[in-house]
Amino acid sequence: MNADPTLRRFTRTPLARALQPLLLGLSLAAAGLPTVASAQDAVIGADQRQAFDIPAGALEPALNRFGREAGVLLAFSPEMTQGRSTQGLKGEFGVAEGLDRLLAGSGLRAEASDGGFSLRNADDSLALEIDRQVVVGSRAPVSISELPGTVWVIDSHQLQEQTKGGVPLKEALGQLIPGLDIGPQGRTNYGQNMRGRSALVMIDGVSLNSSRGISRQFDSIDPFNIERIEVLSGASAVYGGGATGGIINIVTKRAEAGEARFTSEIGVRSGFETHQDHDWRVAQSVSGGSEQVKGRVSVAYQKNGAAYDGNGDQVMLDITQTDLQYNQAVDVMGSLDFAFDNGQTLNLGMQWYDSGYDGKKGVNLGRDFQGLRGQSPFEVQGGASFDREPHTERQQFNATWHVPEVLGHDFYLQAYYRSEEMAFQPYPSITFTNGAIDTNRSYYSASQQDTDYFGLKSVLVKEWDRVSLTYGADFEWESFDSDQALFNLNTAANTGGLVADEYARVGRYPGIDTDSKSLFAQASWKATDDLTLSAGVRHQRIGNDVGSFVAAAQQIQISKGNGTSADAVPGGSKDYQVDLYNVGAVYKLSKAQQVWANYSEGFELPDPAKYYGQGSYTRVGNHWSLGRHVNVEDSALDGIKTKQVELGWRHYADGLDAQLAAFYAWSDKSITYNRTTLLVEQLSNKKRNYGLEGQATYWLDDNWQIGASALAIRSQQKIADRWQKQDVTAASPSKLTAFAGWQDGETSLRLQAVRSFNLSDDGNVQANGTFDGNDHRIDGYTTFDLLGSQALPVGTLNFGIQNLLDKDYTTVWGQRAQVFYGTNATADLFDYHGRGRTYSLSYSVEF
Repeated sequence: MNADPTLRRFTRTPLARALQPLLLGLSLAAAGLPTVASAQDAVIGADQRQAFDIPAGALEPALNRFGREAGVLLAFSPEMTQGRSTQGLKGEFGVAEGLDRLLAGSGLRAEASDGGFSLRNADDSLALEIDRQVVVGSRAPVSISELPGTVWVIDSHQLQEQTKGGVPLKEALGQLIPGLDIGPQGRTNYGQNMRGRSALVMIDGVSLNSSRGISRQFDSIDPFNIERIEVLSGASAVYGGGATGGIINIVTKRAEAGEARFTSEIGVRSGFETHQDHDWRVAQSVSGGSEQVKGRVSVAYQKNGAAYDGNGDQVMLDITQTDLQYNQAVDVMGSLDFAFDNGQTLNLGMQWYDSGYDGKKGVNLGRDFQGLRGQSPFEVQGGASFDREPHTERQQFNATWHVPEVLGHDFYLQAYYRSEEMAFQPYPSITFTNGAIDTNRSYYSASQQDTDYFGLKSVLVKEWDRVSLTYGADFEWESFDSDQALFNLNTAANTGGLVADEYARVGRYPGIDTDSKSLFAQASWKATDDLTLSAGVRHQRIGNDVGSFVAAAQQIQISKGNGTSADAVPGGSKDYQVDLYNVGAVYKLSKAQQVWANYSEGFELPDPAKYYGQGSYTRVGNHWSLGRHVNVEDSALDGIKTKQVELGWRHYADGLDAQLAAFYAWSDKSITYNRTTLLVEQLSNKKRNYGLEGQATYWLDDNWQIGASALAIRSQQKIADRWQKQDVTAASPSKLTAFAGWQDGETSLRLQAVRSFNLSDDGNVQANGTFDGNDHRIDGYTTFDLLGSQALPVGTLNFGIQNLLDKDYTTVWGQRAQVFYGTNATADLFDYHGRGRTYSLSYSVEF
């Protein structure tokens, strides 16, 4: 029997068959028992009594143990048992009686099916999905049915179907999360907003966002290590700042009790254009242990080659935010879970992730950088040698302690630490005079930006008959530093930028230390059996300590011998205090259908590193004297509060899963990027986003499923008392996805499509508040993918064809980059096309 975890799922058919399993007995097969009675014999012997001694605790490992000891095949999905517990089983019982006792109070029941047993809801009129528990909405496990907001859960099967079929993580999330923009294909996920605003991305509740807004949150983990992804759309302060568009919490895989379980995976991906057009990956994990101590260790490795577009041309390497061509990534994860006799648990986790350039090719910018002037074409060529290569390296540790009884409360305490280094591609900042390089004003450089982040979060949960209260405190500290490697300009010019020999290292941004302290409380009241009201508040205090800093341009001039000293832009401290509120209501139209309304607030602090440390200088002798400048005391950066109202409806029953929400979000301030300096500028202009977010899937019968999702959004800013289109570099295009899938328990096929719609703005804002008429446009596109899997006697084969019709198009990021960086070079350098038709094949096995 195949034990691939991605096949451990159930078919959602019309209600009477909603929980009918596709596969039986996977928990028994994964346990690796030397001998197994046939499924038919197991059911015949269901009344034979035997001794059990299964302790109280989480339901899923208890069921796995019961299946092993009883020699019976049990079929259920991990999502069905998630968040459910059992009182245990001790004594002599028959199989059917023992299962009933084990499931008592869980809301589930066992039913004989196909020679074994499958799990169903105790009340078949209540759909499973609406009762799923998540932590993303309230900091403690709560059923989706109790949350007045748009919640999505991407389970392991949904995600693995995409990634094993060759769809990269960023693109898979854009396909599976209705409110999330389509993902770029390079290293960055800049502009991959939720509902037109930034999202807070976490791994196991630990934020990947930093005060320095580097968009590499999805260059952080291999999908092999992801169990599920919980998503809360819209502004939220549940986990602190940064979640003005929503929250994405990546939950990692952990061990189950039992004998050692091994999972292996290998895959390859290619468009068959050249011998370099291939990516390959391999991953291995081992997990197991007892009910008291269990652990998991995994290693995932991926090596990328070249990528080609729909015309068969190599995709231009991204020298702005770095690329994933010629890249290798290693993800090492480990976890330990302890369960103590007093009911307390301790969960430990660690990760080391390293993803970086590993090749010999780069973009030839033309001799003397003449390609930047349009005098020679840009080409990807060999011979690249960079003293600083683009990469992301992250180490993360976290520990979560749960005490089920502290003065009548559930108590959760989480401590964590994250350290990361992010290096960028060598980038030309070249000024020409009469067609020749102005060496005094030109340089070739690459920055590295380092962050250390640690914190402590405590949560207390108190339950009464109809009231629940969640409250606690968060403490976070962050330290940011950066530098800039300067490369020999003559060598770089002679090689078209392919050789970057470092001659000096200077500062890039001022150092930033940030500390945050928060108190929060969230209450829920079940006013009637059908109506639940909730409200919450978060009080947060943030301190920013900005170091004194000589502007980067002056440091570069001094490195060239143009002067020997310079005044520093003064640093300083700025404290912020913000109160954030939410209130909501959920009304049950039926046990499987609800409507909700909510008001919520989120908060963000724009990138301080790109705001402070700027100034104008005048050279007096060998000293650079500071003139006008941006400092903390005279022009402190303001925080931006986002407010949102939302109305929604969801339905999970009779084969139909559907959720639809209308939202309106607004803020009194906004930020923009100066396209010459690429630094942050804060505007007093109001900003708003409004639209619809929804998804519906329907099982036509036991085999066929169809579905679609949509984000219809409009983003605007108020200029000169008129609402105008927001800049295309920050606004989100509307999006539509659709799919049709077929499966029979052994074979599955899925045809999916995604459409990104056109987007435009009104041009650049001038000093008088009007637009210059040079509007920008992002052209939409549609792509199709075909994904499938086949269960083998041992293991599972997954396959996929991405960009099925081999469409040639420029990605959303490629079109944004042309607007961002268009003053530095011709558009061709930033014309990042999507990958053409690409074939994928992978094999996975669990034993």
